[in-house]
Amino acid sequence: MNFSTVREFAIQLDSQDKLASFREAFVIPDPSLVYFDGNSLGAMPKAAQEKSRQIVDEQWGVDLIRGWNKGWWDAPSRIGDKIGRIIGAAAGQTLVGDTVSLNLFKLATSALTYQPNRTRIITDTFNFPSDLYILQGINNLLSPSPSGRGARGEGAPSPSLEEGRGGGTPSPSLEEGRGGGTPSPSLEEGRGEGTPSPSLGEGRGGGSKYEIIRIGASDNDITPDLAALEAAINENTALVTLSHVVFKSGYMYDMQRITELAHKKGALVLWDLSHSVGSAPVHLDDCNADFAIGCTYKYLNGGPGAPAFLYVNKNIQEKLSSPIWGWWGQNKPFDFDLDYTPAPGPQRFMVGTQPMISMLTMEAALEPTLQAGMESLREKSILMTDYASFLTENWLVPFGFSLGSPVDSAMRGSHISIRHPEGYRINRALIEEVNVIPDFRAPDNLRLGFAPLYLSFADLWEGFDRIRRVMEEKRYEKYPKQKLAVT
Repeated sequence: MNFSTVREFAIQLDSQDKLASFREAFVIPDPSLVYFDGNSLGAMPKAAQEKSRQIVDEQWGVDLIRGWNKGWWDAPSRIGDKIGRIIGAAAGQTLVGDTVSLNLFKLATSALTYQPNRTRIITDTFNFPSDLYILQGINNLLSPSPSGRGARGEGAPSPSLEEGRGGGTPSPSLEEGRGGGTPSPSLEEGRGEGTPSPSLGEGRGGGSKYEIIRIGASDNDITPDLAALEAAINENTALVTLSHVVFKSGYMYDMQRITELAHKKGALVLWDLSHSVGSAPVHLDDCNADFAIGCTYKYLNGGPGAPAFLYVNKNIQEKLSSPIWGWWGQNKPFDFDLDYTPAPGPQRFMVGTQPMISMLTMEAALEPTLQAGMESLREKSILMTDYASFLTENWLVPFGFSLGSPVDSAMRGSHISIRHPEGYRINRALIEEVNVIPDFRAPDNLRLGFAPLYLSFADLWEGFDRIRRVMEEKRYEKYPKQKLAVT
């Protein structure tokens, strides 16, 4: 498309927008606000606002505990199947509950203990830091202590196979599935001659069981080094875990290609969909993905802190064990058996009682996305990021900005980064003076998220015009370089 910098062009795009009517489905108290942060927290759907009141006033206020038999108990699987329609997953594989970090811990630990002889984890430097922290914590938990007594600490007795189980049922250990007498892998096992060393990322060291490889960039922190990623996946790789759309540059991985590369080496793959669900096409079943996690408060508009979701491929569900055994993951929980038996399917990855008010509110918030359909959402998303890239090049590059996202729309999600050495102070000026809300990510990224359901092309044009005015008038210069607690 041949874009133009005049406002009339944006209005013309709005007149052709098939999704324009969905804006009316959202609470927009200030029409003059340009909200470029739907990639962090989505706007409030009117249906969610109304539902939250009904949940509090009627379901909690009137039904009280009877609500558990009126749709509360099965909410994680029911809502999970709705999200499954958005991420290309057949029913019975997606559950809603807990947080992204907790779901990552459960699924990644399960994947690692499923193939205990493999000791390599592959991720990248583009991943959200919390995901990296969780992997480091799992490594610490599953690694032997320097004393050789395991992560339990000096003097802690090893649990016997019969501990607390009764009936002769052994507790699954980290060795389960290795086969009779297979020794624990040594720290160097599987690396072999010529295999990349931990210099690619975070090494084992200090008795760590796992080698965490973090793949870097092939350019200026925009695109991952795909050649290095492919070379790092070997027969010793237990898990490849990546963000489908990375949180800074918006780069989008080819899910099918990476999943196939990992499977050829026998590794499992876990995708974080937090920045792609609801804005970019996801086809978990078609790609034969093993696991996925994601949040619901960005493009799904579920509200701050809304429950996350997890996906486990139906072909491996019964082979896995959750590292956290809770009563919601127990088979027949209301029998109150004192010994744990995992529930069938992904239900075994549930832990405890879920937050029903936020969960049911989020269910209502899904309706605009389900009604619009991912094909239409993606079509508008691409047009918006292309238009934004055009305005960046024509209006903002002369002020020292550069595009911090892939130029090819097929390789990015629904946000772009524009980079500037004064990015933080520019962000402050936009929020506090000209009623534009982006967000800032160190060291120099202004992230601009384009939520296709409620953002118009006129909004987009207006937002870039205001950024241009802030630069022309140097309004950012009055703000300190010291950052606020939340950026």
